[in-house]
Amino acid sequence: MDATLVDLQKEGGLAIVTLNDPPANTYSYDMMRQLDAAVLDARMDDAVHVIVLRGAGEKFFCAGANIQMLQTVTPRFKYFFCLHANETLMRLEQTPKLVIAAINGHCVGGGLEVALAADLRFARGGAGKIGLPEVNLGVLPGTGGTQRLVRLVGKASAIELMATGSLFDFEEAKDRGLLTEVVEAGSTEAFMERVKERAREFTPPRRASKAVGLIKRAVQSGAESALAEGLALERELQQQLFESEDAKEGLAAHVEKRKPSFKGR
Repeated sequence: MDATLVDLQKEGGLAIVTLNDPPANTYSYDMMRQLDAAVLDARMDDAVHVIVLRGAGEKFFCAGANIQMLQTVTPRFKYFFCLHANETLMRLEQTPKLVIAAINGHCVGGGLEVALAADLRFARGGAGKIGLPEVNLGVLPGTGGTQRLVRLVGKASAIELMATGSLFDFEEAKDRGLLTEVVEAGSTEAFMERVKERAREFTPPRRASKAVGLIKRAVQSGAESALAEGLALERELQQQLFESEDAKEGLAAHVEKRKPSFKGR
C-alpha cells in the first residue's frame, strides 16, 4: 500500500488537507497525486465550503520538491512531474471554494509555490522563513512561482525576490504582500485553531459560501481575461447566484431587517 502523504479531514464545513511527509513535507509525484485527489474530493463534497491546506508537524509547511527524488529521475520524468504539479495547483486555484494556506512553519521554494495557489495565506508568527531560493540551485521556481508571484507583488519585486533567492521572516513577507495575515500563536495546534476560526467566517450560516466561491472564480479567471470577457463571466456567475437559495435568503433578510442564515446553496 502506498504511504499516506496527504491527509484529508472534514469538520464543520472545512476540509483540512495536510501535507504529511515530515520533517520538511517535501512533495513528490506521489504526494501531488494524493493532493490532486484530495482537492477533487473537497471540490465535489457539498458539505465542504472552505479548504485549509497545512503541513504536518511544527517546523515546515513545505520545503518544496523532494531534491533527492529530482536527482534520481530522468529529465523526461521531471518535465511530466512539473506538468502534473502545475495541473494540480491549477485545480486547487480554480476550485470554486475558498482555499486558505495555514503556514505553520518554513515555507520555501515549491512550498511557497503551493501556498501561492491558495486564496488567503495565514502564517504563524515567528515560526519560520519564506521565499523562493531556487536560483541557488541553478534553476527557477518551476511550479508556478514565476507566474503567480508577479501577479501578487508586481514585476520588479517578483524578479528581485527570485533572482536573489532571499528568505525572510513572516512579518517582512506580509509587508511585501506575500501573506494575508501573521497570526501570533504559541504552537501549531493553537495556530490551527485560530485559522479554523477564521475559515469558519466564510461558511454557512454566517456567510454565503457559494457567493464566496464564485467571487473567487470571477477574480481568478477574470484577471487573466480582457475586461469584456471578465465582465461576461461576472454576469454569468451572478445569474447563477440570483437563482440560489442564499440569494433569496440574503435579499429577504435585508428587506425584513434581520440577520441572514445562509445554507451554501
